[in-house]
Amino acid sequence: MATGHTDPQRRERILAATLDHIADEGIAGVSHRRIAARAGVPLGSMTYHFTGIDDLLREAFTRFADHIVALFEQHLGRVDGPEQACEAVTDLIHTLSEGPQRDLVLTQELYTLAARRPDYRELTRAWMLRSRHLLERHFDPDTARQLDALIEGLTLHRALDVAPHHRTLTREAVRRVTTAA
Repeated sequence: MATGHTDPQRRERILAATLDHIADEGIAGVSHRRIAARAGVPLGSMTYHFTGIDDLLREAFTRFADHIVALFEQHLGRVDGPEQACEAVTDLIHTLSEGPQRDLVLTQELYTLAARRPDYRELTRAWMLRSRHLLERHFDPDTARQLDALIEGLTLHRALDVAPHHRTLTREAVRRVTTAA
């Protein structure tokens, strides 16, 4: 493995290690020393690449938000018509709730951080705006906002329930939100 300035992937490994650490142990355990060890980089690399823990967390969570927005794009990007859009939202909810537990944990860690620290709310706000923008390709702004909240809520409920509800209930919830207006 290359080292020093000849290691172009070092910054990326640090960000990936940060997200892995948060998923495994939570935000409270993040430190330069722990992340450097997990990424297999010298401790000095942390301050070379990031101005501090907040800079590291913001970039890592921005990368995670990009990943989730990409899932929205994957499901909603090629949809044609309201019926397909409703089916795509249903698929998205099931993809997110049945996906890696890591994504669920990272989402909740970010939300908790944003609830405690207003300076992180801009990151979550930007994420929500991007998700809603994709939904607004197929639904009016108010419906897109409601669907975004429904996606979050049903994803969490399905992921944490010992007997998650079936696709039929998800489809019905999406239908109700999209036809209520």
